[in-house]
Amino acid sequence: MSIRVAVIGGGANCEHEVSLASAASVADALDPTAYDVVRLTIGREGGWHLDGREIGLIGAAAVLAGCDVVFPVVHGPRGEDGALAALCELAGLPYVGSGVRPGALAMDKWATKLVAQAVGIPTATGVLVTAATAPGLRWTHPVVVKPVSAGSSQGVSKVLSAEELAPALEAALALDDRVLVEDVVVGREIDVAVLRRADGTLFVPPALEIVVDGLFDYDAKYGGQADFRIPAALDETDAKALTDAAVRVFEALGCDGVARVDFFLTEVGPVLNEVNTMPGMTAHSQAPRMFAAAGMPYAVLLDELVHGAHR
Repeated sequence: MSIRVAVIGGGANCEHEVSLASAASVADALDPTAYDVVRLTIGREGGWHLDGREIGLIGAAAVLAGCDVVFPVVHGPRGEDGALAALCELAGLPYVGSGVRPGALAMDKWATKLVAQAVGIPTATGVLVTAATAPGLRWTHPVVVKPVSAGSSQGVSKVLSAEELAPALEAALALDDRVLVEDVVVGREIDVAVLRRADGTLFVPPALEIVVDGLFDYDAKYGGQADFRIPAALDETDAKALTDAAVRVFEALGCDGVARVDFFLTEVGPVLNEVNTMPGMTAHSQAPRMFAAAGMPYAVLLDELVHGAHR
């Protein structure tokens, strides 16, 4: 008997298009002999759609109630931040990925920094800025400005001069009411994926290095300019330090399913950048490519996620 899986994509946020691609890839790759896939989409305005027609939240709830597992592939706010996990929890529906608390914590880059620091994982020196405090912020050295709770590098700017600060803050505040201003960290950009298998054990595939000329922003991420090197060329000491740090923050946040933990590898070791509890999930996205490099094909990764859904 096939498992009926509701794959949810889209979302009312700036990562809508990225989520559509991830959800379509997941739905297409689930084995049709094992799964009966239902494709639900959340529009940019927040409406729920099935097969191109709007059905509303009540209609979506009825569809979800007829499914065995929910696979939410909505990146960013009102999705990855625990919102869809909360909906599933309230409806008593098994779902793939992290729960409400880890989703909310990891989506909030400021909260993630506090959790990481509490378990001994270094993060970039930074300050939290709002619209009220932004006018008083003065530029003294290069910084990175980013929305606290947006993803896909949306609204992120590298500020190298005083005149660039105000426009960068304005762009970030257009996407969130809180902004993180961090010191520029000099180091290699290394991503580590962590999977909690259905039996509760953790699996960490080889790390991936991002080689890009300049800031790894939205255009670099999705425009093909970045060079992903997997496995990353790491010595045994650095590889272990990155794996240990990724697992420590994954467990401290309480993550489930798959998460991508992004680091800067500096001369003094790993510095945490951010944690994605629903990373890009096309077959060519960073996390699936890391698992493929470890001998876990995309379809097998999806099987692990479905069978490890919250019950």
